[in-house]
Parts: sequence; structure tokens; C-alpha cells
Amino acid sequence: MMEGSGTLEDQLEATKKKAVEVRSQKGQLKRIEDLGTAMEERLILDNRYTEHSTVGLAQQWDQLDQLGMRMQHNLDQQIQARNRSGVSEDALREFSMMFKHFDKDKSGKLDHQEFKSCLRALGCDLPVVEEGQVDPEFQAILDMVDPNRDGHVSLQEYMAFMISRETENVQSSSEVEQAFRALTSRDKPYITSQELYANLTREQADYCIQRMKPFIDRTGRTIPDAYDYADFTANMFVN
Repeated sequence: MMEGSGTLEDQLEATKKKAVEVRSQKGQLKRIEDLGTAMEERLILDNRYTEHSTVGLAQQWDQLDQLGMRMQHNLDQQIQARNRSGVSEDALREFSMMFKHFDKDKSGKLDHQEFKSCLRALGCDLPVVEEGQVDPEFQAILDMVDPNRDGHVSLQEYMAFMISRETENVQSSSEVEQAFRALTSRDKPYITSQELYANLTREQADYCIQRMKPFIDRTGRTIPDAYDYADFTANMFVN
């Protein structure tokens, strides 16, 4: 097993060590292949002591070696995405765990229905359509993750899509927060009711005031008529 725990860097290091361990056993596979060749030369074609064949073992070893490389590549991508986009490790871990949950056959791929269920489990609001009907919203997502329509979404394609989606949220959240900040005088970390009503419609200002928490400074003091727009914005973009 190459499952990891801890930080992404911890998981990457553990995966690299396990991959080295797997490759170190290549000599044992070569020994088995030599023994298999010797048996064939003596016309011993059936081995009642095992169900495995040398060809099958070689294929499984290659698959395990490739799995280790794919996992390292995926973890590298997650680390780069976290550092570049601000997507949290918790979010990345949740994406990965949810993929594995729906990847029932451990193939490293999800069919379209599994992918759709996975997206819904992660909070994507996809409409329910009757069987046989086209879902334009989901088709637009498939255009990004499975443009050639081979029927499957790999872990790499899925993670790239989820990171892109999360990054859009991060950017949008930042933009909204900056917009609130621009409405304040002296670039304050809070906004007043007067500033809200002066710059927004009454309905918009009412909506904000009803949902924004009172602003509390670093000393724990609640500032009169001050509203925490950063907390409000962050909650707007929670999936």
C-alpha cells in the first residue's frame, strides 16, 4: 500500500521511499522469470503451487511501479497548486479522499456517473435530470475533464479540475473582499453601516448588515457600528 498521511510533503517523501522499495525488488522478479524459463525448457508448463504466471507478475510489478510514479506526480501537483493558488491542504485531501471513495474498483479512474456523484458529494449543485436527458452544466464540465469523451476521468484530470474550481473561488473571494475594502475610509478591516448604505442599494446593505458579524479587534474589543466584511466574504464562498 502507498496510502499516505500527514502533510503533502510527508506523503510525497513516504511515497518516494515506498517506490524505491518496490524497485529494489525487481531482482526478485528477474529470479522468478529465470526459474520460469528453466521450467519451460524442461517442458514443465503447469505449477500446481501457485496461480500466478511470470508474465502476470511482471505486469503487476509494472502497474505498481507506475502507480508510485503517478502518485508522486499527483502529490507534486498538489503541492504546487497549494503554493501557487492558496488551496488548502485540507481541501486537497478532501478532494483526493472523495475520489478514492467513488473509485470502487481502485482503477484510478471514475466513470461519468461516479464523477457526477463525486462532484455532488463535494457540494457542486448539479441538477437532477431524467435518464437519457442531457445535463448542459455537467456536459460543460466534461468538456474540460474528458474532452475526447473516453468515458472516464483520471485522478490527475479530476484534481486539476477541482484545483481550478477552488482557485476560482479563492480569486473571487479575494476580489469581493477587496471591493468591500475599497468602500471603507482609510482602508479599514471593517465597514460601517453608513458606508454600506452610501455605496449599495438599501436591499444590498440590509442583506449585508443582517449577515455580517460585528467586527472585533485584536484586543477582543467590539468596534461600535463596525462589520466584519472579511468573515462575511469568506462564508460566501464556502462550498
